[in-house]
Amino acid sequence: MQEANINDLMNELSPMLFYESNVFNSKDYLYELKFDGIRCFAYLFIDKTVLVNKRKKDVSLTYPELSDIHLNSKFECILDGEIVVMDKGKPNFYMVQKRSLLVNKLKIKLYSKKIPVTFIVYDILYIDGKLLVDLDLMKRKEILFENVKENSNLVISRHIDEKGKDFFELAKNENLEGIVAKEKSSKYYPGKRIRVWLKMKVYQEEGLVICAYTPSDYGMKDIIFGKYDSNNKLYRVATVMSNKDKDIIIAYAKKHPSEPLFDLNSDNVIWMKPYLVGRVKYMMKTNSGGLRQAVFIGLRDDKVASDLLN
Repeated sequence: MQEANINDLMNELSPMLFYESNVFNSKDYLYELKFDGIRCFAYLFIDKTVLVNKRKKDVSLTYPELSDIHLNSKFECILDGEIVVMDKGKPNFYMVQKRSLLVNKLKIKLYSKKIPVTFIVYDILYIDGKLLVDLDLMKRKEILFENVKENSNLVISRHIDEKGKDFFELAKNENLEGIVAKEKSSKYYPGKRIRVWLKMKVYQEEGLVICAYTPSDYGMKDIIFGKYDSNNKLYRVATVMSNKDKDIIIAYAKKHPSEPLFDLNSDNVIWMKPYLVGRVKYMMKTNSGGLRQAVFIGLRDDKVASDLLN
């Protein structure tokens, strides 16, 4: 453990990042839930708490209910975790996103009581003048549990060993975001994406109508997907950056152009008659019916747009 000053580290540290992975079992890894929140460092000083997000912005004033979590630690420390809103026992991304966008002091105060956040901790990087990033993960976990206590505003993430596949199925059945796997012997690599921290997301999949695309110098930049409502009228559900199957999509659009199928805030769009159907995977649906973190997998050759009519 090397000597360090907590004030100096506020400008130096960045969160360690995850690679996306398929699900696996391993005795060398621990598995935790992937919390659907806002990644954040909590700098717990003797007399105050400072919250810094991934962009190194101080967001302490946005979450006044977390202002005294420094009282939960025996010593000055730096915690890595996520700010979440728990709704019916599960993290709710849209609620925490709503909280994160508030700037009015009165609204922040009201929402801190109406929609309170929780800081979920999964790592400790510094304590009492010592930087811990070169210690292995299990030792850091031990130090975390020994020195930080929980309450309603601060919770330490639990983990399971070895059974990643079973844990992923549990997360999937509970409609959670997914899980993460961390090599037990791994050091902490600030700001880096190393294959000792892995994330496995729970995706849903759906067939959607390809309504248009935006052109680029290499042919196609984005695909605009639509879905039929109860009156069989198309509405936009996702715009996905992709050039997969671009030759087929561009050729079809040239042969079968169309007037705009719905309103878009863009003139740089090539519309096509509804026929092609694409496979799209996504994390979850937004409150307005859009798709979060949508990814185009490829064209479906077993369905056309008319198959998706209600």
